[in-house]
Amino acid sequence: MSLTIDITGLPDERLLFTPSPLAELSAMLHVLAEPAHHPALHGWAASTTATVPPALADRLGEAEFLWRSSRADFLVPGLPGATLAEELDAVDRIDDEQYVRAALVMTCGASRLAHRFASPLTDPVAQERARDLALARGPRQADFADRLLTDPPAVRALVRRLLEDCADAFFADAWRRVLPELASDARRKTDLLVRHGAAEALAAVSSAVQLEDTGEGRRRIVVDKLQDNTTSGTAGGGVTFVPTAFGRPHLLVVSAPGWRPVVQYPVAEEGGGTEPVSLAVVQQRLEALAHPVRLRLARTIARGPHTTGELAAAWQLSAPEVSRHLAVLRKAGLLTTHRRGRYMHYQLDLAGSARLGTDLLEAVLR
Repeated sequence: MSLTIDITGLPDERLLFTPSPLAELSAMLHVLAEPAHHPALHGWAASTTATVPPALADRLGEAEFLWRSSRADFLVPGLPGATLAEELDAVDRIDDEQYVRAALVMTCGASRLAHRFASPLTDPVAQERARDLALARGPRQADFADRLLTDPPAVRALVRRLLEDCADAFFADAWRRVLPELASDARRKTDLLVRHGAAEALAAVSSAVQLEDTGEGRRRIVVDKLQDNTTSGTAGGGVTFVPTAFGRPHLLVVSAPGWRPVVQYPVAEEGGGTEPVSLAVVQQRLEALAHPVRLRLARTIARGPHTTGELAAAWQLSAPEVSRHLAVLRKAGLLTTHRRGRYMHYQLDLAGSARLGTDLLEAVLR
């Protein structure tokens, strides 16, 4: 399962690495809406929430579905500007049809397949469907969707004012603090792209992002996410990579039709941090521990090293049967082994096992 971006025939110079004020603001808004996703930012979220004026907090609540579960595509620009005002001006130039569709995807919780349906601005059936979906999400979503469908310019102006007020309340100071780090990261990735090519630049973005050459000159970027979706950077005129200091653990991808593909990726943590574990590895480890016999063996070897014979005797199994189960655990990276004379001792990798819950959560949130 993955998200792919076709870049067949796209020159490497069409891969753009650059910070985005609007994308970072929307990442901050997501942190405030879902602080549980971002334990490392609990302090910032708590202090910022405490200082946001009550009136602004109420207005944020009225529109938070635009950035809570994911983010509306217009909040992550494909061609970022130098300032938030420049990017908001660019959003203003998006036509109502594209803006409303992007907002409704978040407001209604609808699939991006909604892009294939008739226009919600002109088609009564599409309008009714959007209103029903929004109502199922809650009264605020229903009210927002009704206003959006009835008077798009008024809602667009309301959202812009809201984002501008966030800049005054907390974003401007935070942006000044993180911009040097984001700009430096984007420069490093650009330098890698120029000197060593797209494969190395993308590998530096995240271990969850890689370049695949599928043969006959076809190339695609594969993002290891719990999504099955395909888009085209070639058709979109390029792909934009936006570093974020507030986005971890999310690896956000704009992939809807009509939008230039964008990947917003977390910058490396201070001190190195840990690279995300692939979905395949997480699934392999869960499946390895799902078997009741392997779970019993794991219980024993978590308490200390054991030989195959000791495990067979403890659980009344044959030695070959124990060996087969240990091989599965070892292949999943859940075992450590030590030879003592003629005997191999097996022990559960406690550090790797302890990270499994975190790895699973990060994979789901990625």
